[in-house]
Amino acid sequence: MPSFDDREKAYENKYAHDQELEFKAVARRNKLLGLWAAQLMSMDEADAADYAKAVVKADFEEAGHEDVFRKIRGDFDARGIEQTDHQIRHKMEQLLEEARKQVREQS
Repeated sequence: MPSFDDREKAYENKYAHDQELEFKAVARRNKLLGLWAAQLMSMDEADAADYAKAVVKADFEEAGHEDVFRKIRGDFDARGIEQTDHQIRHKMEQLLEEARKQVREQS
């Protein structure tokens, strides 16, 4: 039945596309989060860019977002930056929405 097969293939393609966009959005969120954190830690532009890359890489330690949260939390604690867990998680959510919007606009 060609129409059913075509529809199934279309759903599979859409799912794959949506997953790719979400991966890009999460990576972008991590970069934006790293830049935000670097600003709070008073890093210069070059160090901020390197730090943002390190935050993106931290996301590959385990599934989910906890690895990124732990990186930011640990670095803030080490530098005496006062941000609550709630503030960090809230910023992560805000930046994920912003990143999704940016990725959609580029697609």
